[in-house]
Parts: sequence; C-alpha cells; structure tokens
Amino acid sequence: MGSSGITKTCVVCQKGADEVPLLTFEYLNSVFGICPQHLPVLIHEPGRLRERLVDAANLPAAGPCHGA
Repeated sequence: MGSSGITKTCVVCQKGADEVPLLTFEYLNSVFGICPQHLPVLIHEPGRLRERLVDAANLPAAGPCHGA
C-alpha cells in the first residue's frame, strides 16, 4: 500500500490478482485492490479495514437504499 502505486492484493485477504479477480478503488489519493468476495466489507463494514487503510474507522457504512 503505497501512496503512489496500486496495491496488487486484496486489502482484506491479501490474495493477489493471480489468485482472484481484483477491483480497484481510490482512497486518500492511493489506489487499492479488493476481491469481489470482500467488496461487502468495504461497503458495509469499512471500519474492519482500519488496520489496512488509514482513517477507515471513520468511513461511514452504506445505509439502506432508497428509491430503488
């Protein structure tokens, strides 16, 4: 996880792109990877990423969808 590069592993399980598909997301001017299995963690429980993402404990969890 560097501020200039793309993390080529899932921020949750640490599996690489050679093992699982990875989606990328940007946070605090850095690019990270997350596998589809752990995308719900980023959406619903971002505080669980506090050890891997600076200030993740302060990210709001997604609320219920309205108007769908």
